[in-house]
Amino acid sequence: MACSSAATSASLFSSTTRPLLSPKPLSPSSSLSIPNSLKPSHSSSAAAFSRSISIKRSSLHSRRSFSVRASSELPLVGNTAPDFEAEAVFDQEFIKVKLSEYIGKKYVILFFYPLDFTFVCPTEITAFSDRYAEFEALNTEILGVSVDSVFSHLAWVQTDRKAGGLGDLNYPLISDVTKSISKSYGVLIPDQGIALRGLFIIDKEGVIQHSTINNLAIGRSVDETKRTLQALQYVQENPDEVCPAGWKPGEKSMKPDPKLSKEYFSAV
Repeated sequence: MACSSAATSASLFSSTTRPLLSPKPLSPSSSLSIPNSLKPSHSSSAAAFSRSISIKRSSLHSRRSFSVRASSELPLVGNTAPDFEAEAVFDQEFIKVKLSEYIGKKYVILFFYPLDFTFVCPTEITAFSDRYAEFEALNTEILGVSVDSVFSHLAWVQTDRKAGGLGDLNYPLISDVTKSISKSYGVLIPDQGIALRGLFIIDKEGVIQHSTINNLAIGRSVDETKRTLQALQYVQENPDEVCPAGWKPGEKSMKPDPKLSKEYFSAV
């Protein structure tokens, strides 16, 4: 596991979620059939061919076994964000955070990280905090979430950055000790009991418009998060336009029309 925790706490709160319906699992075929046209004519060749197929399937299974498996929910993008109410730490105090209270008021950047007192996590958390004013100017709140207790969050905030701590933050750190929030957003790794590095952009209507999930060892980009948020806000303000790859404010957008889009392509 890429992250390890120095503190473990009992459940401090109960949160409510609106889980999405799970899709029916696919049924893997029990055998791999080979068309007659592909079967070799000699028995020795057939055996070799069978071994080749078996090796390929075995290798595929081995590659999958190295992957963590989070909750298998329906895609969250385009759906209402699962609501929750939970304890959090902000300004070195314990507070309550309820996601639905932001509906109609602000955009929300909701990001999950594996554990307190680890390595990649503080670089992401402090990076978002240092640039909080930029997101505030975009009418956006930032919320960080992990499975640690509020006591662990508080101790980490009270630890100096030079010692691997966070120092004071400009946004709340939410405690998900029940793991219900991580599960409802499809980022929980069940056998490890921690969350992948999931990040969700939720609009003012409470709809998830963007999500990205990194594995444990890979940190996220504040720049890309801000750029994506700005693109989202632009297309919501200009519903007859779309944003091409790498779009930034001030750059040319595109009309989603076979003829009108040529204006964009002819200019690039």
